Amino acid sequence: MNIKAIHLGIIGALSLASATAVAQDPVPMNSARIGVYFLSYHSSGSDISGPMTPPGLNTRLVSNQTLYLAYVRTLSKHFELELAFGVPPTTKTKGSGPATVGSVPYDGVEISSAKWASPTLLLNYVFFDETARFRPYIGVGMNHTAFYERRSTAAGDAVAGGPTRISLTASTGIAGTVGLNYRMKDNWHLYASYSMSHVASDLKADTAGLIRTSHISFGPRAFVLSMGYSF
Repeated sequence: MNIKAIHLGIIGALSLASATAVAQDPVPMNSARIGVYFLSYHSSGSDISGPMTPPGLNTRLVSNQTLYLAYVRTLSKHFELELAFGVPPTTKTKGSGPATVGSVPYDGVEISSAKWASPTLLLNYVFFDETARFRPYIGVGMNHTAFYERRSTAAGDAVAGGPTRISLTASTGIAGTVGLNYRMKDNWHLYASYSMSHVASDLKADTAGLIRTSHISFGPRAFVLSMGYSF
């Protein structure tokens, strides 16, 4: 089964489960959450290729943190829809490969950065009922990632041979999460979750018309600690 078919299958499952859940429970509950994303990347990609490019040049991403925000709609006793997003973080990219390119340091040197907006829609199944103090949950859904403020650093320009413009294609992919909801008092809750999503992009670096490319799978992982209020 190809990725497009998987995407269509998940979208269909989200629609069916939502319609079924709403039919079972006509009075949904809303909640808002705020917390911290702790982001790490299990990235992999093709070596950078193009004219006048030595072999073995690759990249790796630096872990970071950002603000987590979410709106959650309770559909029934066990199902909820979560729209998760956050303040777009600046993700730094370091060179991976030879120690130098010519006389310019490369391996471990920050060569570029980008911000990315990455909203995720999840259908969560919540175990136990609303009277339980601890409620684990699992979820599956879709993520869309768009990149902006893409910049090459001075070191990146030096490696490329001059000022360089960077572009990254947007990505839509599967996302999943596991988490735990702890009910503190009344409508206040604490949450801890771990999420993964498929984010892949085609990189193009333009140095005075000299084009270099790479395909990158970012492999983001997010550990989230948050507080929520239901209303």
